[in-house]
Amino acid sequence: MYGLHPWDNEIGALARTVPSMRFSGNMPLHAWQCAARAKLKTLLGLDAMHGCGDLFRVESIKERDGWTEKRFVIQTEEGFFLPCVFVTPQKPVCEKPPVMICLQGHSTGMHNSLGMALYPGDADGQENGDRDFAVQCAARGLCAVTVEQRCFGENGGTPRPDCYKAAMTALLSGRTLLGGRVWDIKCVIDALEHHFADECDTDRVYCMGNSGGGTATIYAAALDERIKGAIPSCAFCTYLDSIGNKHHCACNYVPGIAKYFDMAELGGMIAPRPLVIVTGKTDGIFPADAAQKEFAIVRDLYYAEVGAKENCAQIIGDGGHRFYKDAAWPVFLEMVGQC
Repeated sequence: MYGLHPWDNEIGALARTVPSMRFSGNMPLHAWQCAARAKLKTLLGLDAMHGCGDLFRVESIKERDGWTEKRFVIQTEEGFFLPCVFVTPQKPVCEKPPVMICLQGHSTGMHNSLGMALYPGDADGQENGDRDFAVQCAARGLCAVTVEQRCFGENGGTPRPDCYKAAMTALLSGRTLLGGRVWDIKCVIDALEHHFADECDTDRVYCMGNSGGGTATIYAAALDERIKGAIPSCAFCTYLDSIGNKHHCACNYVPGIAKYFDMAELGGMIAPRPLVIVTGKTDGIFPADAAQKEFAIVRDLYYAEVGAKENCAQIIGDGGHRFYKDAAWPVFLEMVGQC
């Protein structure tokens, strides 16, 4: 082989790429956010996705130890249905609690958010990775809704995630798999407003997730202002040091995005809403040193611009690619306040 390996050549090109839409202070931040969201929407292929009747139906209602769960299904695109579970705590923090959207990453499925071990390794991920998000919400008096993201779990990914074919095929029609996941989250918020307004406070919708769930959390919160607070875990870094420089699933790649944004700009679209970024000190695919430098841009450029630096924080967990509930929850709940 002569000269650089093709991958090294592409890494060099990425390293030389400067995000052209980074905020420069020459306009109000809210004006920049409007322009940035429009560009991000196009990059994700959301312009190619169209609404339809949700055909909402409840499939089951079960009592658990500490909460009630209502399994439901909605149509998010014509003929495409999304399974979800709505969780109501038995001891709510207030009469109509806030609701957290809970997103698993590349795992066996959303049942992990409910603390259900259906496959080998599930119990370990829940206990030692703090991935039982809905259980954590119920314990804190919050409602939760688990979402089976595209190509995960029973939504085309049982028993293992199966993203490659869908992600590559989406590109051919100007769509992205990640955009589809963001679209589904938007549709879940619509469903909360239309079908669960009597059970939760739909003006206080939050979103959390680890790994691929954290990625969807960042993008969805950047685009949908109805998400009033976000906890993305082990998903935030620079494109160069994570998605570019490490082996990742095809669902992480958004064509051309680095020409306009780095991940700091996604955080900038969330400002001034509460944002708690969780990072593992030894995370092998979202390196902590690069994540900390990128977070500093979020805090000191975007949140500082609107006088809201206290509304963003980065939690550095003493471990790898997992959630850190004991460190993250107190910070987030302090930011969003009580009912």
